[in-house]
Amino acid sequence: MQSITILGATGSIGVSTLDVIARHPDRYIVYALSAHSRVEELAAQCRQFRPKRAVVGSAAAADQLAALLRAMHLDTQVEWGEAALCDIASNTETDAVMAAIVGAAGLAPTLAAARAGKKVLLANKEALVMSGQLFMDAVRDAGATLLPIDSEHNAVFQCLPANYRRSLAPAGVTKILLTASGGPFLKRAVETLDAVTPDEACKHPKWVMGRKISVDSATMMNKGLEVIEAHWLFGAPADHIEVVIHPQSVVHSMVSYNDGSVLAELGNPDMRTPIAQALAYPDRIESGVAQLDLTQVGTLQFEKPDFNRFPCLALAYDALRAGGTAPALLNAANEVAVQAFLDERIGFRQIDRVIAAVMDALPHGPAPSIEAVLAQDAAARAAAERIIAAGALPMTASA
Repeated sequence: MQSITILGATGSIGVSTLDVIARHPDRYIVYALSAHSRVEELAAQCRQFRPKRAVVGSAAAADQLAALLRAMHLDTQVEWGEAALCDIASNTETDAVMAAIVGAAGLAPTLAAARAGKKVLLANKEALVMSGQLFMDAVRDAGATLLPIDSEHNAVFQCLPANYRRSLAPAGVTKILLTASGGPFLKRAVETLDAVTPDEACKHPKWVMGRKISVDSATMMNKGLEVIEAHWLFGAPADHIEVVIHPQSVVHSMVSYNDGSVLAELGNPDMRTPIAQALAYPDRIESGVAQLDLTQVGTLQFEKPDFNRFPCLALAYDALRAGGTAPALLNAANEVAVQAFLDERIGFRQIDRVIAAVMDALPHGPAPSIEAVLAQDAAARAAAERIIAAGALPMTASA
């Protein structure tokens, strides 16, 4: 029996993880669950899975959750705040941690799990985007096991040799190819993107995701963050990581070898597949996902991304090449800009303008400590808010 902690249990990844766990009660038990503010959903999860601990984002949310659990006659211990998140991620009673808190808020508990030598199922991109070297050093020093949950990185992981050690050439790897659906606006006229609404941006054609990550998919910043993540996970330089648009979302990613082979992982677009693969690794378990029928798929299409249509992807490559705290600045500015778009304070085509302005305004040097990373994160957020409040951004990059 593996004891599992799920950080971000009420999000789409957390819900999918619990679905897989529920299919295998002989293999997994839930030690702890966390959510920020979705108290009623978390209470329902506690009723089904009976965790020892549940953590929320505020004292008020904790009081509300405790009252709901008392009414259910559950003895789950209710806590709140970052310190409690870090404790459930590093506690000796948990074997594996699903790190699925979206954004910078997930950095501290995910790092705590790594430093405690846990099996870390990484769905939180920001842990590597913001603090790649620090995080990978913690994994190495503590002997933690790091398994990627993003469908693309999980696919790459499955296509690499079993003895791969974060170095392309000795393994015969020439390139990592990350596939991208292209989001909801792949074929929409660029000149009409100024008028995109938040609801339109959140209607992903293939995947069911939260609103923030759905907007990131529409701008392809999501793929840009995955490029940075792939660099740290697999030891690949920017020039050896290629993004390929694949609208069918059947090929989740590929690895190219020096003998001319290209290995690909295929499946239906359902996050339960990579979750089950990582939970059971190196074994395989049933995930609840239907088997892929290629005769029903029919055609698989691939094309290069247009950086004029997706400037956020180009910004992410620039940040990776710049190194240091540049990816942390990129991530923080993007989070602020996306929230401003969802709040209808800026237009869709202004998201990349905010990010570019922050990157130009702030220096990005080395990242010697987590404190330095968080300081840059805070500076970028403040700069992005000032830029948005000033209201001087053009509607498009070419305006």
